Amino acid sequence: MKIIALVDGSAYARSVCELAGWAAVRLEAGVEALHVLGRREVGEQDLSGAIRLGARTALLAELAELDAARAKLITQKGRAILEDAKTILAAAGVGEVTTRMRQGDLLAEIGTDNNLIVVGKRGEAADYAKGHLGSNLERIVRGVKGPVLVAARAFAPVARVLVAFDGGPSARRAVDHIAGSPLFADCEVVLVNVGEGGAAGLEDATAQLMAEGLTVEARQVPGQPEKVLSKMVEEEGFQMLVMGAYGHSRIRSLIIGSTTTEMIRSCKVPVMLLR
Repeated sequence: MKIIALVDGSAYARSVCELAGWAAVRLEAGVEALHVLGRREVGEQDLSGAIRLGARTALLAELAELDAARAKLITQKGRAILEDAKTILAAAGVGEVTTRMRQGDLLAEIGTDNNLIVVGKRGEAADYAKGHLGSNLERIVRGVKGPVLVAARAFAPVARVLVAFDGGPSARRAVDHIAGSPLFADCEVVLVNVGEGGAAGLEDATAQLMAEGLTVEARQVPGQPEKVLSKMVEEEGFQMLVMGAYGHSRIRSLIIGSTTTEMIRSCKVPVMLLR
């Protein structure tokens, strides 16, 4: 499995790299740090293109120079971001680190292969919009085949993992992923079914994980998933939440629906999403 860490100039960039580094060491995998310049970001720099009839030649030349200077600064900033990412990943113990900077569509650059994607909860432009998630997050989750790890603002090594289980296909796939991945070896796993429905598969999911040698606890808890899950994460010291990106119960409304969005917003730990 290839790990792709999406880095930008946001406050989440370091956490993205540290989380990707933790995963890479456990999976014995390399990491590609990817920085994508969006079309909008680059397009906003084209000042000379906005000048039409009646503009003086000198002004056009000056604006063209300004466009070129800004484009150069954007490129230099991107290279600096990637150099920082490489340094953090190397410090985390990752042996193979590659960097890539591209301009264009983020999802096209990521690809749709079964890779592990690590992305920040919010992008650079959303740092001051605390109630909003990064605009690319939904597209990534819907567009890729592999798991997506959403980094919180700060990273801590993962020892306790909470798994939201509603009995649906994506929740079962999450259990399959945990059972077959070295990423969760030696972790304590708590499977929780919140509300009604899904309890029938909870016992089988628990048995599947225990068969892989994991320490597992299963719980059936009443209430609303978005409230119960965030409370458990905060009060019981979990370092990661794993959940399916599409469910068949109240969690069906993902990802822009209530439960997943609320989990990513409120949980101060990484969230792994699988669909």
